[in-house]
Amino acid sequence: MLHSLIHLDTEILLFVNGHHSPFFDSLMWFISAKFSWAPLYALIIFLIFRENKWWGFLTLVFVALAITCTDQGSVHLFKDVFHRLRPTHQPELAGMIHLVHGYRGGLYGFVSSHASNSFSTLAFLTWFFKNKYKWLHWTLWIWALSIIYSRVYVGVHYPGDVLGGAIFGYLVGRGVFYLYSKTEFYLKTQLQKA
Repeated sequence: MLHSLIHLDTEILLFVNGHHSPFFDSLMWFISAKFSWAPLYALIIFLIFRENKWWGFLTLVFVALAITCTDQGSVHLFKDVFHRLRPTHQPELAGMIHLVHGYRGGLYGFVSSHASNSFSTLAFLTWFFKNKYKWLHWTLWIWALSIIYSRVYVGVHYPGDVLGGAIFGYLVGRGVFYLYSKTEFYLKTQLQKA
């Protein structure tokens, strides 16, 4: 069973990575880069403060907490434990992976930090904006899915790496949002009593 899943994981990776072109190399490299999405991040920060006024600082602290938890957790709870080589470091796949700009990533890839971070942010923000800005919900899903696809396309992650990262990130994002909502409620209640 496990062997079949690993084989399927490799086959999907090779299919996605194998259908490349100079245009899509540039596009996926851009999507995968951390600062390419700065305009979206700026818009989200603006909307947070628009909805929450000065409480937006508390919101940003908890968004940062969610990202920190997934960024560190993806390394210390997964990569350092499972030691699953990235496709670009897998001897059996040598010469079969199309490298974009020669990028190979770190040694281990399970789970994907990009996937964990983007899906924790997605989970937190879709709950924060639960009944508002439906277009933003779709935008966040497109953003997160584009990122995980790009990581497989550039050959640095198996589909299982990004799927595992997405699940881990989503769960952490929901958990941190729960803590945030309880914290905000408690602080606002205490201020009203003061």
